Formats: sequence, structure tokens, C-alpha cells
Amino acid sequence: MVPLNAIGAIGVLLGAVLGLGMWLIVSAVPRIGRPRLVERVAPYVADISSEARAILERRPSDPTPVLGVMVTPAIRWLRRMLSEWLGGNETIARRLRQAGSTSSVERFRGEQLAWGAAAFAFALALALLSPAFGSLPSVVRIAMPFLAAALGAVLRDWILQRRARRRLSRISDELPTVLEFLTLSLTAGEGMLDAIRRIAKAGSGELPREFAGVVASVGTGVPLGQALADLRDGIDHPALSRALDQVLGALDRGAPLAGVLRSQAGDAREEAKRTIIELAGRKEIAMLVPLIFLILPVTVAFALFPGYLVLQTGF
Repeated sequence: MVPLNAIGAIGVLLGAVLGLGMWLIVSAVPRIGRPRLVERVAPYVADISSEARAILERRPSDPTPVLGVMVTPAIRWLRRMLSEWLGGNETIARRLRQAGSTSSVERFRGEQLAWGAAAFAFALALALLSPAFGSLPSVVRIAMPFLAAALGAVLRDWILQRRARRRLSRISDELPTVLEFLTLSLTAGEGMLDAIRRIAKAGSGELPREFAGVVASVGTGVPLGQALADLRDGIDHPALSRALDQVLGALDRGAPLAGVLRSQAGDAREEAKRTIIELAGRKEIAMLVPLIFLILPVTVAFALFPGYLVLQTGF
């Protein structure tokens, strides 16, 4: 008996996938021609004829329900494991909200599974077909697809976290200007809702877009305080949460909103200055790396190389 090598196994797998795909295509092709008379009459006599009920109970040869029954438990288990390893659904929902994405948690988990499956298939193909990986131990070649699948899922989560951080950073940059604009509108005599509506119409950043959502919610019947509380809890931005807490407190107590927003705008400006100073301090330390490991060695080499060359020539 001839042993089945990797090429043969991959050929069998691709043939099975091709056959399954052709089956799906054929089952999706609509039927051409008119139905027979017995098929047209069967729904009307199904209660008195067993043959008519048998005709109605026939199902097309579609593999989709069978595949769904087979794959659904595995997908549910993988989603549960991803929820345990990469954070719960509440954490993912908060990150999606902070990133401004309209996807649901279930859709994101499905994307993670798709990324993991793609990485698994790519690593499996490399382990079986690439000559560079043929000399590796069997344990390493077997573990490669599973490690690649885990890295694919983690990479999708890291991309979401990066999008959320960048959007929160843009909100931090926009917050002082937005609060000052709200203060100016309130000082001019407008109400809080009118000032927020003006911000939503005049602005084009992330925070005006969020305020546009608040205006839309109020237009559907949600109270202004509840809409602002939903914005505070959804974004979970420290500076924005403090400002909205002060605004909600002023709305409940009837305090003047202009003074509250003016003080919050000043605090946001001071926090932005502190953030810039801290970032400059970290960048200053990071700039020492090319100075010490690149510029300084080259300078020393240029200073010592002429003397070394003179010594080598015998002078």
C-alpha cells in the first residue's frame, strides 16, 4: 500500500470542499418548469390524503441545514472561549461603542472566529507545503496552526482596542473646544438642547457626532438627562464623564449651566496641557535610543577610524 503523503491529503480535502460547494450551488439553483398537477393539488388535500402529506414533507437535497447543525455547537463553544479569554461581552460592547462601530458583539465574535480560521488555514498550508517548515519537528508543525489561530483572534481584538484608543484620544482633543462652544451658546441665551443641536450641526468631529446622536434620541422621546447619561456611560471617557456629571447635576438642581461648563472647559484645557507635557517627557526618553545606539557610535567611529587607518599603514 502506498502511503498517503501531504499532497494527497490536501487533494482529498480540496476535493471534498469542491464537492460540497458544487452541492450547495446545485441545491440553490431554482427549479425550471411548472410543478406537476399532484404537487399543485397536494396542499389542498393534505388533511385527507397521506400521499399528499408525503409529497409536502419532501425536502430538497440541501446540505446547509446539516452543516448548520454540525457547526453551530462548535461555533458557540469557540465564542464562549473567546469571551472568557479576551474579555467578556460587556468589555467588547464598551470597546465597540468607544470605537464608534455599529457592529454587535456577536458579529465581532464571528469576525474573530473568521480571522482565527484564516490564520489557521494559512499556517496549516505553510506547515504542509512550505519546504522551509519541512525540517521542523512534528510537534512544532502541529502546533503552528493553533498558535496562528489564537494570534489571529488576538490581533482582531488588538485592532479594536487601537481604534477605541485613537477615537478616545480625538475626543480628548475636541472636548475643550466643544465645552467652550457650549458655554458661548448658553451665555448667548440658548437652552442646553439648542446648544447641543448647534454643536451637532456645526461640528464635524467625533464628539459633535456623539451629540448628534443625543439630539436624535431626544427627538424620539428620550429625556435629555437620560440621553446624556447614556452618552456618558457608553463612551466611558474620564474627562467627558466628569463634564456630563456636572451638567446633569446642574440640570437636576437648576444651577446655571454656563458657569459649570466654563469651569469644565478650563479643567479640560489643563488636563490636555498635562497630557502633552507627559507625552513630551516620554518622547524625550525615546529620542535617547537613536542618539545612544545610532548617532553616538557613528560619531565615535568617524573620530577613531582615521587614527586606526594610520596605525594600520605603519606610520
